[in-house]
Amino acid sequence: MYAIVDISGKQFKVEKDQYIYAPKMEGEAGASIKLDKVMLIDNKGKVEVGAPMLDGASVSGKILEHVKGDKVIVFKKKRRKGYAVKNGHRQQFTKLLIEKISGK
Repeated sequence: MYAIVDISGKQFKVEKDQYIYAPKMEGEAGASIKLDKVMLIDNKGKVEVGAPMLDGASVSGKILEHVKGDKVIVFKKKRRKGYAVKNGHRQQFTKLLIEKISGK
């Protein structure tokens, strides 16, 4: 059984007992969350598709920790102009454990 959920504008395919790294969410480590924006649920070949969301379907999970992703280097250059700028950042993520997928 799996589901496709929308978390902060990004779509994730999730299964029970799976870890995912979603964009940073509100909440402390150890807190339970409920994701209501479920777009699709596949239960042993029986597929339910929302238009665009499924009513009454939800995915529950637990926030494990807040982490930073790998460093992303942003390098800009204009040739023959003496212009070169190097910047970088590390994106903030929330590590989630998917505990339960419930349909309507």
